[in-house]
Amino acid sequence: MMKQVVLSVIGLIVASAGALGGYLGWWESPQNVYELGDVVDDFTLTDIYGNSVALTDHGEALGWAIIFTCNSCPYSLLYEDRIIDLAAKYPKKGVPVLILNPNNPEVKPGDQVQKLMERADSLEFDFPYLIDDRQIHKRFGAEKTPAVYVLDRERTLRYRGAIDDNVHNAEGVKEKYLEQVLEELLNEQIPELRETRVIGCTIKAR
Repeated sequence: MMKQVVLSVIGLIVASAGALGGYLGWWESPQNVYELGDVVDDFTLTDIYGNSVALTDHGEALGWAIIFTCNSCPYSLLYEDRIIDLAAKYPKKGVPVLILNPNNPEVKPGDQVQKLMERADSLEFDFPYLIDDRQIHKRFGAEKTPAVYVLDRERTLRYRGAIDDNVHNAEGVKEKYLEQVLEELLNEQIPELRETRVIGCTIKAR
């Protein structure tokens, strides 16, 4: 009898602690992270000018390149010209390039919308620059900027990693990871390269 009472009390304590922990936000259910080969859900975000942009706005796309980047990371700034070139080249070939800023502007003031607009205007960005206020980067498992994720025409995740093999020197790049993967998709091939190491700044999420 005493054993049953003790077990009941323990059960009540555990249940109460779980309810209280959930109420106070001590822990949350883990969010599913896309793995290579998973089909990515459609999503809609607002760009820096207040326009809604959905992944499937590009319904006839042959693939997608999704790049998480920002204003405040020096590694992202080193890649800025390369991102601009990629975003000018591949949408014409049928592969939209979507740029997402995942940082919390309260933590990283350089990533406030006004600052993003000023930089985008000064550099004449000709691509969607989206505010990741839905924390899409967590679904992709992105932890640093800049990080790249490539989807095929079925929205299957085929590559995740870096843009190329030389952060500091665009002229010294030997392997253009992202371009290699995109060209293989355009040739209707499954990319051989699936994952590379990202060098960058830790995302300061909302």
